[in-house]
Amino acid sequence: NRKRKHKQKLNRIDNQNAKNIVLQLYKTIIHFFPDLFERIEEIEDYRNKFEYELVELIVACIFMMMVKSGSRNAFNNYKYTASFEKNYRKLFKMRIPHMDTVNNVMCKIAQNELELLKAHMIRTLLIKKVFHKFRLFNKYFMIAIDGTGIMSFSERHCEHCLTKTSKKGKTTYFHNVLEAKLICSNGFAISLMTEWIENPEGDFEKQDAELKAFLRLASKLHKMYPRLPICITADGLYPNQTFFSVCKKYNWRYIVTFKDGNLPSVWNEVKMLREITSDNSYKETKVIKKDRICSKYTWINEIDYKGFWVNWIECIETTQQIETQEEKTHRFVHLINMEINRNKAAQISEGGRLRWKIENEGFNSQKNQGYNLQHKFSRVNLTAAKNYYQCIQIAHLINQLMIFSKEFQGLLKGTVTIKHLWFVLVCYLISAQIDESEIEQLSARRIQVRFE
Repeated sequence: NRKRKHKQKLNRIDNQNAKNIVLQLYKTIIHFFPDLFERIEEIEDYRNKFEYELVELIVACIFMMMVKSGSRNAFNNYKYTASFEKNYRKLFKMRIPHMDTVNNVMCKIAQNELELLKAHMIRTLLIKKVFHKFRLFNKYFMIAIDGTGIMSFSERHCEHCLTKTSKKGKTTYFHNVLEAKLICSNGFAISLMTEWIENPEGDFEKQDAELKAFLRLASKLHKMYPRLPICITADGLYPNQTFFSVCKKYNWRYIVTFKDGNLPSVWNEVKMLREITSDNSYKETKVIKKDRICSKYTWINEIDYKGFWVNWIECIETTQQIETQEEKTHRFVHLINMEINRNKAAQISEGGRLRWKIENEGFNSQKNQGYNLQHKFSRVNLTAAKNYYQCIQIAHLINQLMIFSKEFQGLLKGTVTIKHLWFVLVCYLISAQIDESEIEQLSARRIQVRFE
């Protein structure tokens, strides 16, 4: 009897949570992107005859990623439940198409159209100053650069495939992508620009690589956001003359990981100047929850590397558990092109360490938390695969705006997780009925969304 009452109470809580999420999802879209559907309607439609409007097909694809169905077939199964289709119509005032019809369009849409849609959404958020409170020194937007694998095949997928041959002679064909993501201390990891790492058509001497793709990405990023104050953060692959030259050309700041042994002339300067430089280090200790964290910062300014002035900073951080006295020590080293002093050292070092968010909150979330980034939504058409990828980025953007809001964070109590809330969200859309009057009330009143 007690178990039955607890289950009934839990079901009521889940039902209320799911209803709140549906309303928050709708509220997020209409608050941040009131012209989203109108902007999608501007995309050129290459079809001669069609049953569905292009906006219906693209919105369905984005929503498939938003609810984390994982595949086109799974989303089709949702479509065939009467409640899901009715709820979808109430939210978007559109029909929900079969995903094979969506796939046909994904194969034909120009590859840059959805990227431009994403850029339009980002510019809207920048105008609304959504990310301003997370800027470095209240000025620079932190942009992380990193690449990741998207698809791999045992046989050649297309002429643009990258290839890798093992020592045993087995060749793998794959597609990688390079991302520029806007990252924030609260967890945002939002795609600003995408560049595919792929081989050109016809004969070529060397395969495409991440650093080659970075040159193309940087050009596109500057063209799309020419006046945005940017600070690039990247891993140990990037400290090189080409990277420094690009950042100087576009007037970008950078904080990049500096590995031991990389750029030997810089390391020699660091070793020599550390011994003769004074007033270039300090320690700070802080207590966070049950940990005592002691950080020692050391820095050297104005090191000449082939005509580029770079600055070096090292942070040695020791974390001690107050209860067990267990200690762990980590070392972080970065190169930057901003002057370092006692007041800026901690912020600079922490800014460089935000780079991990592109891997954790960015790629890892999209691969392992329902977006199914590495799923082959289109096995044979590379254009479609690229368009599905952009739909994932747009869906992840919208979901993050909801997840990191104070209202949604209030639902994460006790053992309740985001994964569970998404499960009850889908269950609600499949089995319950959205009250259309509540949707209309949200549309009519002024909305506020606040972030931690």
